[in-house]
Amino acid sequence: MKFTEAKFVQSASDYRKSPKPLLPEYAFIGRSNVGKSSLINMLTANKNLAKTSQTPGKTQLINHFIVNNNWFLVDLPGYGFAKAPKAEREKWDKMIWDYLAHRENLMCVFVLIDIRIEPQTVDLNFIDALGEKGIPFYLIFTKADKVGKVTAEENIDLFKKTMLMTWSKVPPYFVTSSEKRIGREELLKAIDELNQSFKK
Repeated sequence: MKFTEAKFVQSASDYRKSPKPLLPEYAFIGRSNVGKSSLINMLTANKNLAKTSQTPGKTQLINHFIVNNNWFLVDLPGYGFAKAPKAEREKWDKMIWDYLAHRENLMCVFVLIDIRIEPQTVDLNFIDALGEKGIPFYLIFTKADKVGKVTAEENIDLFKKTMLMTWSKVPPYFVTSSEKRIGREELLKAIDELNQSFKK
């Protein structure tokens, strides 16, 4: 994919207030502090596009960005907001699932997984819910520069083995590092290929 520009479009608390579904759309989501904003900024070659923070739960709305004027990138709130009040967690959860279930131009959800740690129940539960609802998704293992190659491969294998306890196969996945720009071209290529199958 030849990259030209990415720019912020809008934030919304309800999927029904999203831009008209005339372009293919890709949502990015993961546990709080998984490196989502940094990945989005790396992917779009704009370090200031998505707001990064050391404080989990910074993203609280459905944030739309338009890329190359022909597809939408959506930054969703993280799941597993342990430090947020229950009412807030329930509100975000409903907003996320309403969007995922009803956004008609959503081509794929990219679920971010921290490559440094063992499989987390909250990630596996979210993935299972996507499967139950028939929502297509890919996995993105983040922060690959923070561990050695052997450890990274071992953690990916463990995640795959854990998934295969309840899944028949593991979906496509990518290994990334926002700092080292690892995985950028592979991700953009995957999106470009999916764009070709979009029908208004």
